[in-house]
Amino acid sequence: MKLTTRGHYSVKALLDLSLQPDGAPTSVKAIASRQDLPAPYLEKLLIAMRQAGLVKSIRGVQGGYQLARSPSQISLGQILEAVGETLEPLPHHIPDADRTEDWVAFTLWNRLHQKLKEALYSISLEDLYYDARSWQAARGEETSFVV
Repeated sequence: MKLTTRGHYSVKALLDLSLQPDGAPTSVKAIASRQDLPAPYLEKLLIAMRQAGLVKSIRGVQGGYQLARSPSQISLGQILEAVGETLEPLPHHIPDADRTEDWVAFTLWNRLHQKLKEALYSISLEDLYYDARSWQAARGEETSFVV
């Protein structure tokens, strides 16, 4: 599976939200600026993630978006699913009933797909946050980061 721009931007946006002190809401413009993302496209992604229950939108001058739940309760699989990333192997493939090797390959890809899906749903936003922080610390960088 290749992470598309849509998936990459979504993960970056939620990591950015996870860094906000006390989970304070932040504007699309602020996230877009910090992460070097196009604000109109980011807004569409955040709306999709709001509809999936991953973020909340807060109205008003101090409003914006914030995580709807703890980073430990948001998985990479949920983020990707919310923005329409497909996790399906071999779409529309029907194995040839007369070819054993076609069934073996089909079964193999389905098993690999299941393992990938399990992995994506077992990796939390919190895991990604700490991975990024550890990488920066190992490089001697400050811990405020842009993904």
